[in-house]
Amino acid sequence: MPAVTATLPRTWSSPGDKPLPPVGTAEVFRAFARDLAVGHRAWDADTARFIAAQFDELAAEWDTGRATGRDDPLRDALDRGGPFLGGTCLELGSGTGLFTPLLDGAFERVLSVDLSEQMLRHAARRSPSRVLADASALPVADAQVVAVAAIDMLLFPVETARVLAPGGVLLWINQLGEDGPLYLPAEDVAAALPGQWQAIEAQAGWGSWAVLRRQV
Repeated sequence: MPAVTATLPRTWSSPGDKPLPPVGTAEVFRAFARDLAVGHRAWDADTARFIAAQFDELAAEWDTGRATGRDDPLRDALDRGGPFLGGTCLELGSGTGLFTPLLDGAFERVLSVDLSEQMLRHAARRSPSRVLADASALPVADAQVVAVAAIDMLLFPVETARVLAPGGVLLWINQLGEDGPLYLPAEDVAAALPGQWQAIEAQAGWGSWAVLRRQV
């Protein structure tokens, strides 16, 4: 059965000067993200170490030189993608914690997870609960979180489904929409996740969002 997807009308306009990544580089990363999500590419310890090292180097300049500075997709998802259960939100690839305060306003607790130790160090003032971990093997028991927030993040479908409690949601956020280097459309995310899922999606600002719920 295909995913049931509802597309909401845009309410957040798209500002000018969208920071587009180099086309060739973005295409390579999108292909990697797609292949990883569907199991056509393996994620191993060497890949994890390489990615962690890259983001360790970028951490000091991330907020001023790398981040888009736009949180429109996440704000819109939290405004219109609910209702959400009370409980813990697991923020994957949390980086320097730019989006943690928004998530903290929507959920009882936010647990921020990242591969990069330096990113987590720079997140200290924004993310009080931080864990250095690999999203492919989360240090979280089964069905323990009410939301998984993946903002410009690779999709690890089995782990995502494993940790979500019944009625929990995946917040799939792409700050630059289909131009982003890790973009996957909602239907592809739903198809990669084990089980049957229902999605609500919309465009907001430069980006897009989807809230996915497993169907019982």
